[in-house]
Amino acid sequence: MSTATLPTTLAPRDIAGPTIGRLTAVELRKASDTRSGRWLLGLAVLVTIAVTVARGFIGAAEDRTLTEIIALSHLPFSIFLPIIGILLVTGEWSQRTALTTFALVPDRRRVIAAKLLAALTLSATGLATALLAAVVVTAAAGVPGAWDVGAGDLGQVTLAVLLGMLWGVAFGLVLRTSAAAIVAYFALPTVFGLLGELVTALQSTWTWLDPNLSLVTLSEMRLSGDGWWHLLTACSLWIALPLVVGTALLLRREVK
Repeated sequence: MSTATLPTTLAPRDIAGPTIGRLTAVELRKASDTRSGRWLLGLAVLVTIAVTVARGFIGAAEDRTLTEIIALSHLPFSIFLPIIGILLVTGEWSQRTALTTFALVPDRRRVIAAKLLAALTLSATGLATALLAAVVVTAAAGVPGAWDVGAGDLGQVTLAVLLGMLWGVAFGLVLRTSAAAIVAYFALPTVFGLLGELVTALQSTWTWLDPNLSLVTLSEMRLSGDGWWHLLTACSLWIALPLVVGTALLLRREVK
């Protein structure tokens, strides 16, 4: 009589990892779970409401149109959101969660993609908040002929906010330290702009490489003609290149 034996090992099977949507939701939660994230988001909302109301009810009638109000109302989010984008990346090391994150999701490219999607989602939400505030204030102010904004204007504002956020994420990926990335984000373009104005040899190429000049013009909904090429070259240098370099460094870096 023979005795049946059972296999001592189980057949391997594939276990599906978290979807990109779930990873993005996790990254969105990380952005608001920390005290700094909550403070930055709260300040962005409060300052947006304050400046929007001030623009809508103070000043000459020609400065209180929907276009002018939008040009001002989105600025607080344009300032605060890139900082949140930086912290979204650097927080993995400052909060000591990198080892857990990359152990649960070994494919680091998916984590980077989720962070980018979360950053863009935050930007879109912030811009929608600013636009809603601008519309409400414009309606309440009741200035004749105030509803003068066009689809192209909204497109330029949207692009400016999204590019600003990507810029912050890119610097966070390269430097991976919150303080260094935030200082670099604000200081380097400013120093570069000053050099372009002061050094004669740089003035011919300054407009092609200065990100602040292009993004400010874009956020004011005045970009046209060669300005789009200036924006493309500046964003390639200050956003695309840091994103590529930062991603390559993160894929190679040993996580401890």
